[in-house]
Amino acid sequence: MAGRRLTEPRAAREQGLPAPAGVRIGDVAREVGTTPRTIRYYEEMGLLPESGERPSGRHRLYTREEVERLREVIRLKELLGVTLEELKTLLSAEDARAEVRAQLRRDDVDPARRRELLTEALGHIDRQLELVRHRAQELARLEGELSETRKRARRKIREIDARAGGAFPPQGELDGTREPAR
Repeated sequence: MAGRRLTEPRAAREQGLPAPAGVRIGDVAREVGTTPRTIRYYEEMGLLPESGERPSGRHRLYTREEVERLREVIRLKELLGVTLEELKTLLSAEDARAEVRAQLRRDDVDPARRRELLTEALGHIDRQLELVRHRAQELARLEGELSETRKRARRKIREIDARAGGAFPPQGELDGTREPAR
């Protein structure tokens, strides 16, 4: 679905008018795999830019850049499993870094200002890394807990088998090195 081209509004097509410079919320939601309600909520939370003024009775139209921003918001939320507030912090740091990059691309930035901008960028990167590392630590902790639980379960199965005088399931099935018979 990600590569699908957004549809033009039907009214423009039927009247032979050029397509508006944007896409309606329902089309955006279908393309990125979410709901219009979620998109509106993300706008309210400040994760996406809120719609500007639009004529009464007209639908909000989203630009390609806004659709890509929404796609990135969803990707980061799913990838990191962060709260919306943490996601907002991550995205605001990314936006600030984009502004710094834009300033650094200019040719007329003197070395002292360039150093200030790079130091500012480091601060934003550090905020993002802190959030990502925190998530990585939480995932590592969960992995450790699950591994210990798995070991206990395998040990209990071996104890039951030893009491019963058998060795079923075979050792390889318990440690994941052999596929169970089907």
